[in-house]
Amino acid sequence: MTQDTATLVAGDAELTVQGGNGCRIGSLRIGGTEVLRQGDHFGSFPMAPWCGRTENGRFRNGSRVHELPINNPPHAIHGTVRDQPWRRARGAGNAAVFTYDLVEPWPYGGRVTQVFELEENALTVRMGLETYGDSFPAQLGWHPWFLRNLGGEDVQLDFDAAWQEERGADHLPTGKRVDPRPGPWDDCFGMPDGVGVTLRWAEQLELKVTSPSEWVVIYDEQPEAVCVEPQTGPPNGLNTHPRLVTPIEPLEASMRWDWRTL
Repeated sequence: MTQDTATLVAGDAELTVQGGNGCRIGSLRIGGTEVLRQGDHFGSFPMAPWCGRTENGRFRNGSRVHELPINNPPHAIHGTVRDQPWRRARGAGNAAVFTYDLVEPWPYGGRVTQVFELEENALTVRMGLETYGDSFPAQLGWHPWFLRNLGGEDVQLDFDAAWQEERGADHLPTGKRVDPRPGPWDDCFGMPDGVGVTLRWAEQLELKVTSPSEWVVIYDEQPEAVCVEPQTGPPNGLNTHPRLVTPIEPLEASMRWDWRTL
């Protein structure tokens, strides 16, 4: 696979997609201001074929139990694609497409595709997962690291969730849904009408994250950045909310960032 990097430009917005580094968004500059935390492990990376933590690295597909590498003991976290090089299928101007073929340690063959489309005041990212044969449970999502501070006041989050997944001591949902609680968060929220979270840097920038997906993880326990993560199921969803990818029904997800200067 190639180590492609794509730079997309629309108006005063510039997006860099690092195909060779997990097909993550390495940079989004709006009017010359960087809004994502920089570094090889940050930016905004895709989560596939699962999101968040999978309990003890195990999941079941019918009668078969599979073991995944424990990369966040005692769990497996954030999928396998964020650390692998992707292949650029096409990219020019304000759009780019990248693909990745699933390999071990994921036990099933398939392809993940990401499509990036940049506008002057918005970014749309779509992701799809198809199988090469056997059906299997999967999840899709994104893990952006938005800078907490752009040089002025710290960012404020605004969202209205229908529920919060109660988090156990093992950082996994207990299965109980509770009324949303105040932060700080490393928590999953349910939004059955679709994800909608607004980040507002006072007198600087407002950016809204939206997605048709019903779950979003909010993580704001680090001083450098806050994360707003749309995903197609909750943490440990391979076990608790399995969504099968079949030869006739791929899994698809999308998110959109809309922004305006203040």
